[in-house]
Amino acid sequence: MTQRHNRLGRRRRLLVASAAVLALAGAVVSVVGVARWSERLWEGDPYPVADPAATAQRLDGHTQTVYDALDLPQAQLDPDWPGGGSEADGSGCYYRGLKHWSEQLSDSPPSPPHVVDVSNEWALKGVSRDQAVSALQRVRKELTRQGWKVTAYENSRGWLRLALKLPDTDDTISMQTYPRDRLQVSAYADCARYPSGTPVDDLDEPELPAQGTPVQLRG
Repeated sequence: MTQRHNRLGRRRRLLVASAAVLALAGAVVSVVGVARWSERLWEGDPYPVADPAATAQRLDGHTQTVYDALDLPQAQLDPDWPGGGSEADGSGCYYRGLKHWSEQLSDSPPSPPHVVDVSNEWALKGVSRDQAVSALQRVRKELTRQGWKVTAYENSRGWLRLALKLPDTDDTISMQTYPRDRLQVSAYADCARYPSGTPVDDLDEPELPAQGTPVQLRG
């Protein structure tokens, strides 16, 4: 009887000790997790790394898809459209995390080095309002079929606009009408850090390939 009690006592002590070890391990994991979360909150999430040239080519492809879906063969490319072309710009990219909170209160908050967003833009001319309404409906149908999600659509008296986003990416595209029968098409990829060794121009901005779309109007 005494031996049985001794065995039960040892077993009970082992269980208690094991439970204590597990509880301690859980506490350590929790502390480490909180510490990592706090550091991430303080430092901010790092920007993803992406090659701006590859991003520009991808966006170029998105706008080509839009042009094909618009189905406006009578429209012409507007050579005088301001801001057209592919562009890498870091002015809209900011430091992340509470560490840089005070800096972001500035009228001109600083931007982290080697972090840029990339955009691609062009416009068509000779597109009436009625033609644009029908064309945007065709784009909406085709791109949602390909998996894009509509994020904005407005067809009001003075405003016609459609915007979509590709899920699980930072890629967006938008179309908008402007006076004198013009239709703007643009694609955008959110801020990303470009790898070291990326070719840059005289302004220290990443070099991008020449805009190629819509190919039907650039021959």
